[in-house]
Amino acid sequence: MSNFQPFVMERLMSKWENLVDYNLSESGVHPATVRDLIPDPDQIERLLSTEFVYPQANGIPELRERIAALYPNATSAHVLVTVGCIEANLISLQTLLEPGDEIAVMAPNYLQIWGAAQNLGISVRTFDLSSNQGWVLDVDSLNRAVTDQTKVIAVCNPNNPTGHIMSSSEMDAVVAAADRVGAWLLADEVYSGTERLTDEKTPSFWSRYDKVLANNSLSKAYGLPGLRVGWIVGPPDVIDAAWARHEYTTIAIATLSNQLAAIALEPDMQQKLLKRTRDYIRRGYPIFEEWMRSHGDLFSIVPPDASAIAFPRYTVDVNSTTFVEQLIKEKSALVAPGDHFNLDHHLRISFGLQPDYLRGGLERIHAMFEDLAN
Repeated sequence: MSNFQPFVMERLMSKWENLVDYNLSESGVHPATVRDLIPDPDQIERLLSTEFVYPQANGIPELRERIAALYPNATSAHVLVTVGCIEANLISLQTLLEPGDEIAVMAPNYLQIWGAAQNLGISVRTFDLSSNQGWVLDVDSLNRAVTDQTKVIAVCNPNNPTGHIMSSSEMDAVVAAADRVGAWLLADEVYSGTERLTDEKTPSFWSRYDKVLANNSLSKAYGLPGLRVGWIVGPPDVIDAAWARHEYTTIAIATLSNQLAAIALEPDMQQKLLKRTRDYIRRGYPIFEEWMRSHGDLFSIVPPDASAIAFPRYTVDVNSTTFVEQLIKEKSALVAPGDHFNLDHHLRISFGLQPDYLRGGLERIHAMFEDLAN
């Protein structure tokens, strides 16, 4: 078999997330239901008459128009609909880069782009968010990572796993670094809309620079991960090139996903879903924080600005993957280990869940630390 960088976090989650009693590894909130999305019986009846045709490969016009409306001066020609943001990220790399090219990737980060780039024969350099400064962008690290050979700079904003939202000056620094060498900016923005302390959505990199691909999905802010709907917003010629690569991977998202996604992005429904997500986040974080503080100095954390995940550091001398493997085996609970983000002695813990379920999962984590202490 060929050399391959596995996506170790996703493999762990896909293996265990539906088998454990408590899954606190997801980065979204408790998912919405079909009834949440379609409360009108007449609308449901119309959907039942939908024929399972091959849908338009780049996304039905109504859906692309509603996505475009989220971005200043974008039209449906700027939009490609994909199977989640994960396909959007992959075909963005395939479109912008060739083997031997160089990419600079934010760290810590969801390591899909980091790993997929290596599998495509791309040279990966990283730049840091500073843990000692509240996860703010280390501009010196960025400028060291971006060279004259850099073709793409990849960011995740709001950030996974830290929940940090970049300030305007941080975003400007990334744009300046890209502009300095003529690089593309690949922005994974799936957590925009999951803000914990404000109802104002995190600004997109779209329109801040002319060489931007802004990728997003309905999975996180909208609570609809099972629809598997994502998108790329970019210049029409690049979108057309990405569409050609899309035809080699999935061809199209599902017929019903097209229809349901268009409903989700209808303006009133969009606001309803965003409020639902923020309610889960704002209800869940105090539960998590109280639990964490009850452990004294075992944990330290920079509170997340956005997302339904916390990324605490712990002081016990045990590798994070070892801890999670024991947690699965002995307590039937799952969180994401920090070394799956290249940061050991951290755990990524979901708190955007139903309160009783969240408390039950946190109790299993507590019991695991108690066992290690004894």
